[in-house]
Amino acid sequence: MLIVQVSIQVKPDCIDAFIEATRANASASVNEPGIARFDFTQRTDDPTQFQLLEVYRDHEAPAAHKATEHYQTWRDTVASMMAAPRESAKFHNLFPDDKGW
Repeated sequence: MLIVQVSIQVKPDCIDAFIEATRANASASVNEPGIARFDFTQRTDDPTQFQLLEVYRDHEAPAAHKATEHYQTWRDTVASMMAAPRESAKFHNLFPDDKGW
């Protein structure tokens, strides 16, 4: 398992468009065989702040995800909506164990 947490800050006037584009990407992403989970959240005290939590079944799955049409469409659509470059951190799974996914 590989878990990637992506932090994103968008421009205030782009919130609704960002949510729409990211929901479309997330909806398609959860159907990929290499993705166990794909969460999309918005911070309650700052609506310009978002998190993606991507749980991949193996270390090859992120590259497969980035090769999909829905990811590439999302990436290109939201690029100008970012208020700052997105940041990501990678984690390994501790609980539940990999069989629990």
